[in-house]
Amino acid sequence: MRLAEIWRYPVKSLRGERVQRARLERGGLDGDRSIHIHRDGKVVTALTLPRLEGLAGTLGEDGEPRIDGQRWDSAEAHDKVRAIAGEEIELVRIDGVRYDEAPLLVTSDGAVGALGEDGRRFRPNLVVEGVEGLSERDWVGLRLRVGEVELIVRESCVRCMVTTIHPDSLEIEPSILRRINEEFNGLMGVYCEVALSGEIAQGDSVELAE
Repeated sequence: MRLAEIWRYPVKSLRGERVQRARLERGGLDGDRSIHIHRDGKVVTALTLPRLEGLAGTLGEDGEPRIDGQRWDSAEAHDKVRAIAGEEIELVRIDGVRYDEAPLLVTSDGAVGALGEDGRRFRPNLVVEGVEGLSERDWVGLRLRVGEVELIVRESCVRCMVTTIHPDSLEIEPSILRRINEEFNGLMGVYCEVALSGEIAQGDSVELAE
């Protein structure tokens, strides 16, 4: 198996960016989901505002997140988000726990290929290729060695309505989640924690370990 893709999402629920290499720390992928959109103290996501995925979240050369090319804390960036999420939103930097279930979401070419849809729908951090069918589900409780990094596979990921958002057109396709529920027991991808930090790069070997 090998690491085929690396994705980070500097602003939660915005479109992510594919990178060739990254650093993994105990808290996850460096620069991932460090900015959240808040309204009345609660996180706003593409689950209720799917058009958020039409905005590009990237990291600038200065290491600061950007929204459609504008630094996240600029008036221009706020205006872009407010046009979708409303005037009362705030963009908040999160320095502590930034994740819903675990720091990393890993998908495989086997499972995504079995569904036959664009893998970007699942917003993975890492995509592993060379995986047979749905065998990613057998990884739970094991460790994945990715280059010099070691991950602990905690649980399979139960998918939600975000998978119905087409990553380019933003069209909502309810049939996608219906198929995931009916044919795949609602699961796609696995949540992982970082046991051993380090650098990863596209093309790194991926091995299973006890």
